[in-house]
Amino acid sequence: MEVSEKLAPSPSQFSLRTITYKDAYADLANDVFKGLSANPKTLAPKYFYDAHGSRLFDKICDTKEYYPTRIEDALLASSAVKIMESARPAHIIELGSGVSKKTRHLLDACEHLNLSIDYHPVDICGEIIEQAGLHLSQSYEWLNIKGVVADYCDDMTTLPDHDEPRLFVFLGGTFGNFHELEAIQFLEQLKSIMRPDDRFLLGFDRIKDHDVLNLAYNDRAGLTASFNRNVLAVINRELSANFDLEAFEHDAWFNEKESRIEMHLRSTKAQKVRIESINLDVEFDADETILTEISRKFTPDHIKTLLQKSGMKVTDHFQPANNYFSLVMAQPESVLL
Repeated sequence: MEVSEKLAPSPSQFSLRTITYKDAYADLANDVFKGLSANPKTLAPKYFYDAHGSRLFDKICDTKEYYPTRIEDALLASSAVKIMESARPAHIIELGSGVSKKTRHLLDACEHLNLSIDYHPVDICGEIIEQAGLHLSQSYEWLNIKGVVADYCDDMTTLPDHDEPRLFVFLGGTFGNFHELEAIQFLEQLKSIMRPDDRFLLGFDRIKDHDVLNLAYNDRAGLTASFNRNVLAVINRELSANFDLEAFEHDAWFNEKESRIEMHLRSTKAQKVRIESINLDVEFDADETILTEISRKFTPDHIKTLLQKSGMKVTDHFQPANNYFSLVMAQPESVLL
């Protein structure tokens, strides 16, 4: 593992630490080789999120069809003071922070309660953290921002460690990108580094009308389609591949049996793609797909069971009147009386 730290160009209260657990290029190369050699073919969704992909996702969150962001944002706005009163952290550590837009509700609540905190945005894209850090510093002059460029799934023991209470935050329903076993492992790993006075705030997208779900991943402006294809652009750039992005169609639907949205890239024709850096030729039949992402949808019972299996317990559950989304506060179960 390599760790480097620098002060961002501006402002003075913003620093950035980069954690490299392994060769990122080798990691991408191995994942692409394994995923595109498999049957059916798959790609890891984390590779959507270069700077361009992160900006595309931010635009998706503003579309009419993509309800999760609006609903979670409203839940945070209405519950942030209660959340911060309950957790009273000295540190907020946000996993997959992106542009940190919704986090502002928690920071506003800190101002309201006169809580002094350090904010630690953790994201795989350093450019996005720097942009978010600059904007937050302009809005919250009192806030120390200590960004961490890392893949939070690699090694949670490297996340900021402090004796004061920490609030871990995982928003946006991103938890749904994990398969069941991966989800439990993620929660167990986080629980293993939590102290009795730490808390965990996470968002879960809920099962709902299938038309609503399908529209959320098929916006009329085609932003999700561009976001989906961006993973091929990343492979072209980083691994010297020759994917024709226009020869793959975005395809997303709700798989009722698995309670999840599946996002695919569908080959519009029989074709062969060369990935020079890993010496791989990938053949596609017409209509063959690459599974690029899953987004699982949950029930309250499933949420409770997942946390219990990992050694955590729900202490607060915030949801809108239509039950479209859940914001859950949890803590290690062993410390509860």
